[in-house]
Amino acid sequence: MNTITLERRRLDEASPTIPAVETMVAFERVQKTYDGRTLVVEDLNLTVRRGEFLTMLGPSGSGKTTTLMMLGGFEQPTSGHILLEGKAVERLPPERRDIGFVFQNYALFPHMTVAENVGFPLRYRGIRGAEAKRRTEDALQLVKLAGLGERRPAQLSGGQQQRVALARAMVFNPKLILMDEPLGALDKQLREHMQVEIRRIQQRLGITMVYVTHDQSEALTMSDRIAVFHEGRIQQLSDPVTLYGQPENRFVAGFIGDNNTLSCEFAGTENGLGVVRMADGTLLFTTGHSGQARSNLTVSLRPERLILEGPGSRSAENRIPARVLDRTFLGDRVRLTLEAFGSERLIASVPATEGAAMLPGNRIGMACFAADCLTLAR
Repeated sequence: MNTITLERRRLDEASPTIPAVETMVAFERVQKTYDGRTLVVEDLNLTVRRGEFLTMLGPSGSGKTTTLMMLGGFEQPTSGHILLEGKAVERLPPERRDIGFVFQNYALFPHMTVAENVGFPLRYRGIRGAEAKRRTEDALQLVKLAGLGERRPAQLSGGQQQRVALARAMVFNPKLILMDEPLGALDKQLREHMQVEIRRIQQRLGITMVYVTHDQSEALTMSDRIAVFHEGRIQQLSDPVTLYGQPENRFVAGFIGDNNTLSCEFAGTENGLGVVRMADGTLLFTTGHSGQARSNLTVSLRPERLILEGPGSRSAENRIPARVLDRTFLGDRVRLTLEAFGSERLIASVPATEGAAMLPGNRIGMACFAADCLTLAR
């Protein structure tokens, strides 16, 4: 067991009269404006559970980074409260919040060795000598950089520098680690490798992490829960499987992964399923809507849920005649751009063995199950 884990246990045992707090972080009606008129973050209510990996996901300007900066103490909320283990911290400076930080640019000191960079938070807190050395070595071993302590940051690869930044954030045993686009500067293969490594370390230590990214794949891969931000508000807070399969509105449906979002009108119910009318009058069986709104609806349909008509589609409730506009070979899959429902564009992802013969101009039949057609209010 490494020193970081031992220290976490020692601190827990030293305060036996303090009950365990399930909620690590709570935002209570937090708002932020820079100019007094436009709210960058609006009426934010959000809890982060102890030991959770929570990702704030959204496009640029959605409020996710501002929220992280308020939690870290680099920005103050205009109104509302931020609680850390039940204590209000919105007026505390960053150094008094017991939080570790990892940023996209690493923020390593170039004149210091790797070990000196990692140990810097310990020196700041008055921890020196053998104890500091032991903690630094344990942190480097945890991020698989043992033996590189005497190198300078410039002698390391981008991935190694990111590991140093992560070790530095963990070495003083913080309550919480915040990460702001930490993998944005890495190439695709290294970024995917670091996603796995960060998640492995977080689960091994059981530490609470709040992670900001605009990369949907990254969020789906790493998170326990994802908060999708748009225009200063959380649009949906869910685990990755629910978020991908059951988006709650058109923005989430269109932002998370590839998706077909098509306008439709409510046409009734049949056999417990909703029925919607598409632009050309085609009726589709759907799920996910109560039928209260009879217009201004959207059907959400993932490309991989569309299947070519054949033996595997016989039990599907919906039949969709289409014309192939374009075909893109992606290795094991073929991406088809289709024209359907009159003049609507539809994207389908089918196995390469089935889609290889589909040429632009071909008229084909597609099918889908009602369970895969989710009706949303616009």
